[in-house]
Amino acid sequence: MTAIGWIQIALYCAIIVAITPVLGGYMTRVFNGERTFLSPIFRPVEAALYATAGVDEKREQTWLMYTVGMLLFHVGGFAILYALQRFQDLLPFNPAGQSTVAPDLSFNTAISFITNTNWQNYGGEGTMSYLTQMLGLTHQNYLSAATGIVLAVALIRGFARASARTVGNFWVDITRCTLYILIPICVPYCLFLVWQGMPQTLGAYVDATTLEGAKQTIALGPVASQIPIKMLGTNGGGFFNANAAHPFENPTAFSNYIQMISIFAIGAALTNVFGRMVGNQHQGWAILAVMGVLFIAGVVLCYWAEAHGNDILNAMGLTGGNMEGKEVRFGTVASALFAVITTAASCGAVNAMHDSFTALGGMVPLINIQLGEIIVGGVGAGMYGMLLFVIISIFVAGLMVGRTPEYVGKKIEAKEVKMAMLAILVLPLMYLGWTAVAAVNPQAVSQLNNNGPHGFSEMLYLYTSSTGNNGSAFAGISANTLFYNITGAVAMFVGRFWMIVPAMAIAGSLAAKKTVPASAGTFPTTGGLFVGLVVGVIAIVGGLTFFPALALGPLVEQLAMRAGTVF
Repeated sequence: MTAIGWIQIALYCAIIVAITPVLGGYMTRVFNGERTFLSPIFRPVEAALYATAGVDEKREQTWLMYTVGMLLFHVGGFAILYALQRFQDLLPFNPAGQSTVAPDLSFNTAISFITNTNWQNYGGEGTMSYLTQMLGLTHQNYLSAATGIVLAVALIRGFARASARTVGNFWVDITRCTLYILIPICVPYCLFLVWQGMPQTLGAYVDATTLEGAKQTIALGPVASQIPIKMLGTNGGGFFNANAAHPFENPTAFSNYIQMISIFAIGAALTNVFGRMVGNQHQGWAILAVMGVLFIAGVVLCYWAEAHGNDILNAMGLTGGNMEGKEVRFGTVASALFAVITTAASCGAVNAMHDSFTALGGMVPLINIQLGEIIVGGVGAGMYGMLLFVIISIFVAGLMVGRTPEYVGKKIEAKEVKMAMLAILVLPLMYLGWTAVAAVNPQAVSQLNNNGPHGFSEMLYLYTSSTGNNGSAFAGISANTLFYNITGAVAMFVGRFWMIVPAMAIAGSLAAKKTVPASAGTFPTTGGLFVGLVVGVIAIVGGLTFFPALALGPLVEQLAMRAGTVF
């Protein structure tokens, strides 16, 4: 570990804190329907879209109507993306002549991108045409990100409103999010990446001759237009198989740092949106502090583990940290920091191979995902995931003092607690359950490149990442099989939507309640005590899911032996 490394980490945290109130204030105005500096440009476009689609922007929806609209929207997105993959060999903008994508892989990829997971069981440059990348994957990157954001805003409205039946209008929210937030940031971001050396072309792949005289095909394409929303929307799906470790997808240390900042930008800003909408910005800062404590703890542990390296190599005098699976242009600190950011934010992009991290270094990304998209999390998903833990924490505090728990003026009762627990507990059910099934399936085990504990970790990481809608991987597993494509898709679907529906039910319940004035017995939710309580509850709940995952190893090993699988 070096002073320069710690300075990079400290500067990153300072930048995120600095942009949070700026972007949060702007997003609040957008979702409140107020005029912004972009209104003269986008207001006519917005009005035209409503007129074309038959949307009444002044008519709001109940939580159930909002949720149904969101689900139907994703059914359409799935159909479009699946069809693009199945017919891409017949469609234009396919200079490399990519063939049609297999049905099970198309199914997995379509579910992956509509759920904001972006798990990829394929190499992008060898599988997807330019049209599929642009119209299918990039298109869903925008819409799945916008969906997560507006769902968080709907839940925030539930806390902010009183005696209300509605939580907003899904079609209006997603239109405004895309027009006023995502596109205006991504367009200049794209130009910046082109300046840094990222390709943006519809031309064919280029053949080059190496120094040894061999022929090498260099993949190109419309890369720069996909990467901004990949990072800003915490999607994570790469144009290339090597993702952000590829020099065309992450050319410089400067582009790497900007990409890391953009991963956290919107998720952190949503904490400020929460504070502004409930009328107390200190509430938002308290939630950001909880996220910050968990994030910094992960960064310190992961950076230390990777900088310390392998004890066996250190004893041989081969010091300098663990550089296996890392790009020299990024080094240990930027690789470790990126790994923690991308798993804390449910992004899934990688600039180093997590499969090559040390045991402790690789444990941090796994724990980040298993906590349930709450350390900033996917755009929107982190906010509503964290609010679910806040509800549980406030309930615990109420039990300790013997009074009905309250949060930002709303009484937290049995319905909200039950819905929160349902959303939280479905995650370990998916990743522990599917890992156990895979471990006793001979075909699934045969796809592992490592035996023993590390092979088990590859499977556990696959289902943890899928359920947590992260998309990163311990890449030592060959997951493009019928079994992994189908079970992974199920985990992604359940992990996304079985968490959203209870969260929206909570939004509707809270919006209908009256605001309760604070009293002398009200638990303060803006100070260090509250931050410590929420961190403690998250640690306890996380432990209840993580330690069973560790204990699952010996049990699965015995079952695997009885099933005749080599594990």
